[in-house]
Amino acid sequence: MMLVRKNQLGQLTKTPSPGENYQSIIICLQEDMLRTIALEEQIEVGRRYTGPSNIHIPSNDYLRGYFQSVIPYINHPEQKLTAATGMLKVREAVQLLLHTMPGLRDYLFDFSDPHKIDLEQFMLNNFHFNVPVERFAQLTGRSLAAFKRDFQKTFNLPPRQWLQEKRLTEARHLIEKKNKRPSDIYLDLGFESLSHFSHSFRKKFGKAPSAI
Repeated sequence: MMLVRKNQLGQLTKTPSPGENYQSIIICLQEDMLRTIALEEQIEVGRRYTGPSNIHIPSNDYLRGYFQSVIPYINHPEQKLTAATGMLKVREAVQLLLHTMPGLRDYLFDFSDPHKIDLEQFMLNNFHFNVPVERFAQLTGRSLAAFKRDFQKTFNLPPRQWLQEKRLTEARHLIEKKNKRPSDIYLDLGFESLSHFSHSFRKKFGKAPSAI
C-alpha cells in the first residue's frame, strides 16, 4: 500500500506476476472531504508538511479487512455505489490510516498551496505529462502570469512552444537512438493521438516519424 501525496505528476505501470492477473485499488482522498473531517474531529490544520511525498503503509489486519470490504463494489460495477456509501468508505480509509500511522496527521491535513519550486528542474522532469499549462503553474507554486514570466526567462520560449519542441526532440531521440516505434511513445510524451503526433513531427522535421 502506498500513500501518494497531492500536487504531483506521476505514471503508474502495472506489471502482473507470471501467470497472474494484476489488480489495483486507487482511493482518492479529496481535499474538501479531508477539510470536513478535520472540522468534525477538531483537528488542527495550517502546518505545512515537509516529509516524503510518497509513503509506504505497512499492512495490518484492519487495512487488509478494509480492502476486502471494497472488492465487492469493484467486482460489481453495475450496482452503483451511492455517494453516501462511498463517502463512508473513504472516511473509513482516513481513520484507518491515522490508526496505523498517527504521524500522517500533518500529511493528510496540510491544505497549503504548493510552494514556489525550481521551475527548470520541474519542467525537465515532467514535460512529458499531458496537463494544461495552468496546472504546471499551480504545481510549481505560481500564478499563471508568474509562471509564463518565469518560464520565458528560464527557457527563452513560451511554455506551449517549449513543451512541443521538447516532446518532439525527445521523440526523435527515442526513435533514432532507442529504436522505439511512434505508436509506443506518443502517449508517454504527452500527445493526445498518434495522428496529432505524426502531424507535429512532420511539421518540425520535414518527414513522418515512421520515415525516421
